[in-house]
Amino acid sequence: MDLQGATALVTGSNRGLGVHFATQLVSRGAKVYATARRPELVDIPGVEVLALDIVDQASVARAASIATDVDVLINNAAFTDGGNLVTGDLDSIRAVMDSNYYGALYMVRAFAPILARNGGGAILNVLSAAAWNTVDGNSAYAAAKSAEWGLTNAVRMELAGQGTQVSALIPGLIATQTLKDFIAAQGMVLPDGAMTDPADLARLALDGLEAGEVEILDAMGAAAKASLVGPPRAFDLSDIAAA
Repeated sequence: MDLQGATALVTGSNRGLGVHFATQLVSRGAKVYATARRPELVDIPGVEVLALDIVDQASVARAASIATDVDVLINNAAFTDGGNLVTGDLDSIRAVMDSNYYGALYMVRAFAPILARNGGGAILNVLSAAAWNTVDGNSAYAAAKSAEWGLTNAVRMELAGQGTQVSALIPGLIATQTLKDFIAAQGMVLPDGAMTDPADLARLALDGLEAGEVEILDAMGAAAKASLVGPPRAFDLSDIAAA
């Protein structure tokens, strides 16, 4: 997928990884729709800003009616804090599943016909190594990312006939301020390189997308994928901090 001259839509463009996706797409010569629930928070030169709430089907439909020239869809936005499945708040658990699974599904269903009309294009879903190694304290997020991984594989099969490339970015720890604050609050110190810089991750993802890779993994994502040959295991930040 050549990003030079492409038209991309990025969800969750107001912060974190989404900012880097939108910024780097512009630098690669793409037209970019930068979307967010609060579009006034998007401050990226050279983009077209759209209001979009991925869990609101009417909002998704409005975005699709405007961005009819899209040939690259990046499903990045997601709610991440769901807690544990057995003891956590059910509303938070549902919010995590709604954004990671149904939000991605709403976007795919709305934009698949647009991608088909525009030659096939590509979809990039931002997943997590937590899909393969669950996380105590936020097992709801791990379960939602597992569901989104299954969704991504299914959509890849279903859209193959229209020539749409469907890829997944599956990283480990992303060095966002939210994660840094959480680690500091836990009194942990992670070794250098344990977290991937968001700018580097966006670059890895876009390079992989252009190369036609089905799954784009950083080092921790690759290790998590390799672990699938053994018994299921939980992911423990303290193991990394002790390394």
